[in-house]
Amino acid sequence: MRALWTAASGMKAQQLNIDTISNNLANVNTTSYKKQRVEFKDLLYVTLKNSNLNEGKGSPVNLQIGHGVKTSATTRSFMTGSLERTENAADLAIDGEGFFAIEGPNGEAFYTRDGNFKFSVLDDEMKLVTADGYTVLSEFDDEIIFEEGMQNINISENGLITAEDQEGEIQEIATIKLVKFINPEGLEAVGRNLYKMTTASGEELPMEEEGRTSNILQGYLETSNVEIVDEMVRMITAQRAYEISSKAIQSSDEMLGIANNLKR
Repeated sequence: MRALWTAASGMKAQQLNIDTISNNLANVNTTSYKKQRVEFKDLLYVTLKNSNLNEGKGSPVNLQIGHGVKTSATTRSFMTGSLERTENAADLAIDGEGFFAIEGPNGEAFYTRDGNFKFSVLDDEMKLVTADGYTVLSEFDDEIIFEEGMQNINISENGLITAEDQEGEIQEIATIKLVKFINPEGLEAVGRNLYKMTTASGEELPMEEEGRTSNILQGYLETSNVEIVDEMVRMITAQRAYEISSKAIQSSDEMLGIANNLKR
């Protein structure tokens, strides 16, 4: 019976849906986490009878039976989360679109919206890094280094870093690199709040000063954009769909049992 395989495809699809919703709920307190949503498509159809309309007579519609559902993609919403004040000089949040540029341990290029940065001690200097120790890049793709004795670090809305040296003079350190993508949904998530560029996302584009709508806020962190109530409603809906598909399998099995018993 087609119903067995159709309902089974529904159960598999809703299982992936539950997995995605569970991951969203698990990351509700993850800094700058972006929620995901599963997209579905119906499978191929069997045409039992074609439409046959001749001079206003005959059947105007087809007789078709589908074979269930499949998952086509998991899309990620890059809607900005709420901004939480931390008063930490190394914490940065992007108010608007864009990503920080990060260099991995093997020179890989990563991107993130997680501005939970740290100051890593390097000999007598300090370097701006992520919580995992990855390098935060400047607009010239260089490391951001603070010389010995620098204090009162300030980061402006356009990413310009200034600090006070040992003589009390204000020094310009670097400008934090901020980039954007034509299709951010095409970025590949690799964990640790990091993304990698793909052909689907397009090349990184610098944030131009003219007409720029994104700002960097020092002393703030962007929270997750997961809405718990929405995710719970989606979970209940997915659970009910999973249950209905299982009932369809049970009904198909009972009908097959009746058909088998007719010969007795």
